[in-house]
Amino acid sequence: MMIRFSCTTTSLIAVALLASLSSQANAAPPIQSTPDSGGQGSVAQFDHNAYSLPLGNMAMTKRLDFSVGNSFFRNPWVEAPASTAARDGLGPLLNTNSCQGCHIKDGRGHPPSGDERAVSLFLRLSLPSEDADPETLSRMGVNPVPNYGGQLQTAAITGSEAEAELQISYSEREVTLDDGEVVSLRVPDYHIANPAYGPLPENLLTSPRVAPPMIGLGLLEAIPAAAIEAAADPDDTDGDGISGRTNQVWDQRREETVLGRFGWKAGKPTIEQQSLGAFAGDMGLTSNLVPNTDCMPSQKCDALPNGGTPEVSDKIADFVTFYASSLAVPKRRDLNDPAVRAGAETFNALGCAACHTPRQQTAKDGVRQALAGQTLWPYSDLLLHDMGEGLADGRPEFEATGREWRTPPLWGIGLAQSVNPQAGFLHDGRARTLEEAILWHAGEAETATAGYRALPQTRRDALIRFLESL
Repeated sequence: MMIRFSCTTTSLIAVALLASLSSQANAAPPIQSTPDSGGQGSVAQFDHNAYSLPLGNMAMTKRLDFSVGNSFFRNPWVEAPASTAARDGLGPLLNTNSCQGCHIKDGRGHPPSGDERAVSLFLRLSLPSEDADPETLSRMGVNPVPNYGGQLQTAAITGSEAEAELQISYSEREVTLDDGEVVSLRVPDYHIANPAYGPLPENLLTSPRVAPPMIGLGLLEAIPAAAIEAAADPDDTDGDGISGRTNQVWDQRREETVLGRFGWKAGKPTIEQQSLGAFAGDMGLTSNLVPNTDCMPSQKCDALPNGGTPEVSDKIADFVTFYASSLAVPKRRDLNDPAVRAGAETFNALGCAACHTPRQQTAKDGVRQALAGQTLWPYSDLLLHDMGEGLADGRPEFEATGREWRTPPLWGIGLAQSVNPQAGFLHDGRARTLEEAILWHAGEAETATAGYRALPQTRRDALIRFLESL
């Protein structure tokens, strides 16, 4: 499929954009002037370990807690019973046996290649919500699938059977830019093969997800909810075509509906609940906060050995949550490079900063000292946006529609493939390059994407250099 736009249309866009670059600097969003993207805790690490360091301003007395949390995050869990009682209870159904198995080097996951089993990419499942139990829907955000739950588990322990195989194939779709350059986009097709627990319903909804990077999560959690909510514009009252919305989700700790900010659709309110939800869904491990895994009663998981009640103790849960909230953001590189500066100006002029909000501020009170009062450059508003049909998964989650995704932070994105050379971009890793990721943007981002297609190559290259510097 070839996507084309008329020369007249794109030329007008280019003229308007270049005028914006030259005459609207005073109205543009802020341009980052410090390398400290993650505030005072930012670190100068730029290799394959760039995402794995603790906050630079963390007290030395907390480094041991970080290291212990890292050990439970990194090392595999095992089947019960086992001599390693603190790490047993894996499964019976699972996607991987460690947090690091998905968040590779604390970074992004990736789609499988060749005959490799999908590990750091998994498939969320649900049914349309019209016939859902209201209480289940209010607490889970989705309508789970009989015999399969809310996530496809493609592995199992001894004595159990994986739910199915996830198969992925790709086709290519070409996009022609205004200057005639052709960019090929990878279009994924997902197929569930050999379901082991009965036929899958015809109205099954699926959503592929790669594991996101772990950096800066504690800082994002420290941004006041009021600041995030104030940036929302669900009815587009300012007429700029951007209508960011909050996702309102169930807080298991507080037992009430609150702002969601973590996950691809902002479906979790806190790092703790995101982490323990992953223990349950990805590894089949229970905790006091999340006492049930994704195993359905018909799958008879209770008949197999477990690691106790709960399998993840409160102490371990606290260590892992502390670790996940304490990973530092790498510093910016090449901040004063003229091409990088031009790319930042182009980023703003295109309107990218309307969703990828450059600057945020953490709360001064009520959060850990290392996280308090920090000026951040995450390039995210943490709100939901309609990204168009090409990226739609068609699967609602709480108040997020099947076309909406939370704006992912861009800090550290230039190091993503240094940390994991197989890492892709977007929610399912389909984009092999940053340019491909840009060209997939539609919906509320269509004007910005059309502007990118109309840019001269020097401006496109500068924009990519800017993203690589983050």
